[in-house]
Amino acid sequence: MPTLLLSHPACLKHDTGPHHPERPERYLAVQKELEQPRFGGLVRAEAPKVELATLELVHPASYIEFIREAEPAIPQAPRIHIDSDTVMSHGSFEAALRAAGGAVEAVDQVMSGKCANAFVATRPPGHHCGFESTEGFCLFSNAAIAAKHAQSKHGAERVAIVDFDVHHGNGTQEVLWDEPNLFYASTHQMPLYPGTGSLRETGAHDNICNAPLNAGDGGRHIREAFDSRILPALRNFGFDLLIISAGFDAHRDDPLGGLELVEDDFAALTYKLVDMAISRANGRVVSVLEGGYDLGGLSRSVAAHVGVLMEAAA
Repeated sequence: MPTLLLSHPACLKHDTGPHHPERPERYLAVQKELEQPRFGGLVRAEAPKVELATLELVHPASYIEFIREAEPAIPQAPRIHIDSDTVMSHGSFEAALRAAGGAVEAVDQVMSGKCANAFVATRPPGHHCGFESTEGFCLFSNAAIAAKHAQSKHGAERVAIVDFDVHHGNGTQEVLWDEPNLFYASTHQMPLYPGTGSLRETGAHDNICNAPLNAGDGGRHIREAFDSRILPALRNFGFDLLIISAGFDAHRDDPLGGLELVEDDFAALTYKLVDMAISRANGRVVSVLEGGYDLGGLSRSVAAHVGVLMEAAA
């Protein structure tokens, strides 16, 4: 079965303004990288808009309406700041619907056996968004929505999310905290925004596993964190589907982090996760793009990550 790539040009309409790190050029850099001949085997599809009822698996209707109404009404209208670093322009709501919708569609395709695994190359990201709070460039909690959808539509008993973004996914952790059949694990730099993700944060059902890293840590350190903490906890939890919050801002060239990963490190982490999914969940993996703000580091790291997904699907 093939690897599915989901994206949509509407992601370009989410215009965060000059000098904002979460910018449309991120989407273009990833798309250009994945147009190389070696990615010709990808099955490509457009990310649909998520159904509002699916969003409500995580977010209250009042919050969804708040985001809808916050969007500037016309293209010429000024951008608005929902919080100190989360911006909306005309077109942001559709982009957010398709980012969540891409994650949900990827779950549908993987759980139905139409593809082996999937990568969702959309924006805005989602792992800082909680039940009803924008934060850290995020409007909807894409990975958490996908996990809840896998349970509600496909009968997945246990779903795991693993996050290797340089920033802790505080929103995903909030949503999954009291869910005994959902698991969240994260490697991230600490201290760093948003300030959460300590070893003590383990969830209401011991379903949260954090492995904080220090500024300057590189590939050896994150691989050790996976081997000693993340993978044993993931193995003990067991799962029917693995969702990866794939942030690439732990790259050594990224301006928003202080870790020292290179492309081979992201490939190695992906191999570890794919191997675990093969042994536990028939290889079912959905990966959703989170951070990554140096365009070169982002595009090369995505290529390494997707290459491993394709290899696993072959």
